[in-house]
Amino acid sequence: MTTDITAEHVNPAAPRSPYATTKRGVNWEKWGWIYMRVSGVLLVVLIFGHLFVNLFLGDGVSQIDFAFVAGKLSDPFWQWYDFLLLTLALIHGTNGMRTIVNDYVAKASVRRILHTALVASTAVLLVLGTLVLFTFDPCPAGADPELVASFCEDIL
Repeated sequence: MTTDITAEHVNPAAPRSPYATTKRGVNWEKWGWIYMRVSGVLLVVLIFGHLFVNLFLGDGVSQIDFAFVAGKLSDPFWQWYDFLLLTLALIHGTNGMRTIVNDYVAKASVRRILHTALVASTAVLLVLGTLVLFTFDPCPAGADPELVASFCEDIL
């Protein structure tokens, strides 16, 4: 006589153990963990690229002014580069904060409020950051020609 338990011997009406290894639905914790590792690697590459271009190429930190930023944000490549950096960093940070809230907040109602605040603040920052990146006017009307990018002189 064998004592192993198979699926046909399990009582479906019995409550599931909280330590059960099989769970129905999407495992959000697993995907959050995977996202943190992948986005972390991408963020390291993007951040060091950002620092290299802004601090080491050209005249270094002394070159960063409105004209420098305007010149970068007038190029679609840098708009999308900065958008990817913004999006990955905000979601990465939000997921980290979500993990901290889950680990240290015992009351479900407080945890729900904090999760809602995290999602709302992340959404607002993503929208505002995206608007700045994609609607930025590198040649504002009436600007001092010494402060704007060199390509704006033809427009002003």
